[in-house]
Amino acid sequence: MVDLVADLGESFGAWTMGDDAALLDLLTSANIACGFHAGDPRVMDRTVRACVERGVRIGAHPSFPDLAGFGRRAMELTEDEVRTDVLYQLGALSAFTRAHSTRISHLAPHGKLGNLVVTRRDYARAVADAVEAFDSSLVILVQEGEMAALARERGLRIAMVGIADRAYEDDGTLVSRSEPGAVLSDPDEVTRRTVRMVTEGLLTSRHGKDLPIKADCVQLHGDGPTALRLAKRIRGELEAAGVRPAPLDRVLGLPAA
Repeated sequence: MVDLVADLGESFGAWTMGDDAALLDLLTSANIACGFHAGDPRVMDRTVRACVERGVRIGAHPSFPDLAGFGRRAMELTEDEVRTDVLYQLGALSAFTRAHSTRISHLAPHGKLGNLVVTRRDYARAVADAVEAFDSSLVILVQEGEMAALARERGLRIAMVGIADRAYEDDGTLVSRSEPGAVLSDPDEVTRRTVRMVTEGLLTSRHGKDLPIKADCVQLHGDGPTALRLAKRIRGELEAAGVRPAPLDRVLGLPAA
């Protein structure tokens, strides 16, 4: 089994990103923007409702306070600023999950915050503190690094995430989006990598090194003109390989969210 997750609810105001409604039919979980990099109250409400209607698990997707940069710019914040920003965003999303008689099941830091919790202990600690203060049963979606190590030390729940269309360095970190080839565009390559990641536990770095990787969930991207077609293909190829898409709680053997 593997969880299929994508970042949703990233429209705001008059601006629209992605075809969330169509993508939701392919997913088992969703990371929902909480207003700091994208999303607004109306979008959050609609997205939570749509997830509930389809039985898709709901995750918070907190970011640096960077609407103009879509949360992809590094910000030098204090540990307490990161903690309270994440806690604030959890609170915002939980208002809508409560309104729709459901709950947040997981948390996946967005963009540059997600990159930096892999390498910075202070930012990882801030996210862990926010999760512990809000709901210590939340699953944190992580890659190997500081966030994963700290969560294990504290006994917090984690799920290892593999990102279908991103290139990896030899050390297992993501290639920076500022570098050529950071985002993979060949659908054949992306599909092959994803199936291998899940079935063999291996991923090839951009320099050709085979890296061991555990993928409890595969992150798909919902933006771009070919995103929906690629997501359908990845799900179909995983199923053809005998891998059943399932919500994260089932993959991890946890009580249903």
